[in-house]
Amino acid sequence: MSKEFEVPRSVEWEEHRIKILNQQKLPAETVFEHLYTKEDVYDAIVTLKVRGAPAIGITAAFGLALSAQEIETEEIDVFTKEVARLKEYLNRARPTAVNLAWALDRLFQRIERAASVNAAKTDLVHEAIQIQIEDEETCRQIGQNALQLFKSGDRIMTICNAGSIATSRYGTALAPFYLAKKKNLDLHIYACETRPVLQGARLTTWELMQGGVDVTLITDNMAAHTMKEKQISAVIVGADRIARNGDSANKIGTLGLAILAKHFQIPFFVAAPLSTFDVSIDHGEDIPIEERDPQEVKELHGIPIAPPDVQVFNPAFDVTPHHLISGIITEKGIITSHYTEEIDALFTESTTL
Repeated sequence: MSKEFEVPRSVEWEEHRIKILNQQKLPAETVFEHLYTKEDVYDAIVTLKVRGAPAIGITAAFGLALSAQEIETEEIDVFTKEVARLKEYLNRARPTAVNLAWALDRLFQRIERAASVNAAKTDLVHEAIQIQIEDEETCRQIGQNALQLFKSGDRIMTICNAGSIATSRYGTALAPFYLAKKKNLDLHIYACETRPVLQGARLTTWELMQGGVDVTLITDNMAAHTMKEKQISAVIVGADRIARNGDSANKIGTLGLAILAKHFQIPFFVAAPLSTFDVSIDHGEDIPIEERDPQEVKELHGIPIAPPDVQVFNPAFDVTPHHLISGIITEKGIITSHYTEEIDALFTESTTL
């Protein structure tokens, strides 16, 4: 790892196992764990040891490749059916992040062309590793495209963690900040804490500080005041799924930031790879929204902060409509208007390359 980039990888392939950075332990401890089974992988994704749409996709791909090595058959048809079961199992881990299904589908399509079981097992590993390699370059390119939107001295707000540990490296929304650091551009980041799991406080501030990026932490309900008093230049967020019309699902609280940005006439950007787009969904109303354990809201680090029998509504994501989005930054460029037409054109181009 280069001197100027000190953030550890969130997930790595090792022989017969997967190495992950346990993000539940951050920032107090930097703990690496090993996953050996499909159950280990499923649990790591569900419990947020691994999180962030691209990192989830990479981990699931590694999990499918790893578990497939244990299938004992010489019949390619039998092997394919068993891999299909593994794919469906892992795909249930988190319903909103489309990268999960995208990565698993990509691996499955690879083995459909395999001539033998041994070849299929090898192909699965190679394809999973290739997904991670491509994601790093994709994130770097997203960062390059985003960087043109900012100038030295800008103050930029973000929510959740769309950074290096949510991807292979660099991140999506945070990628331009690392690249700006290399170019000696002075950007200051305001990170919303991101209740209830505190990804902004625990993860974004931690990794930006690891990378030497100037960052200030605020609570979620300070966003409006901060936009006004600190003269925020832009808001940039990641995404877990983007519909064909540009409606974008991201961590709960993102919609509120978009509405505030509109009020204060601040540009609001979404940064995501093409693998996060779901062109089978025409608009955001069709994006499934994961609801999580009420204890995440009723407790803070295991300490009760609400009556134990209070009712809780705990959606993990919300959907920002495209009309509140100033631009969607991808590895292929920035979409700024006519989202449906431009997204269709991007995917037409990508399928003809």
